[in-house]
Amino acid sequence: MTEYYTWIKAAHLVSVISWMAALLYLPRLMVYHVAAEKGSVQSETFKVMERRLLRGIANPAMVATWVFGLMLAYVLDAWSMGWFHAKLALVVALTVIHHMMVRWMKAFRRDENTKSAKYFRIANEIPAVLMIGIVILVTVKPF
Repeated sequence: MTEYYTWIKAAHLVSVISWMAALLYLPRLMVYHVAAEKGSVQSETFKVMERRLLRGIANPAMVATWVFGLMLAYVLDAWSMGWFHAKLALVVALTVIHHMMVRWMKAFRRDENTKSAKYFRIANEIPAVLMIGIVILVTVKPF
């Protein structure tokens, strides 16, 4: 598999970029969805947009990120490296955030959202902070 390292790395990077784009955009949609009246055309449009973003981009990108990332870890034999364990913990945190967004989206779909626009604005920052940590760990490899 080492002869395909650069291809695996490229696929991993494309997957990560796609996943991050979705994780940064989905809570922003929810910020605006909060303001839409339940049952309105606008609210129903947000439901469609959120579902398509999640199913069409976020879910496949998350799976691809994990698959290509684990392949890279295998090729690099990264399992014994401290920075890799820290990165893996942050990727698990991103995955948890992803699943929280799924729950929020389902609440919107049922017209049962109880969270405020401020809540989603704050939630919108969490993936960015985790991404910064991941990039630093992968680039600098501090330990």
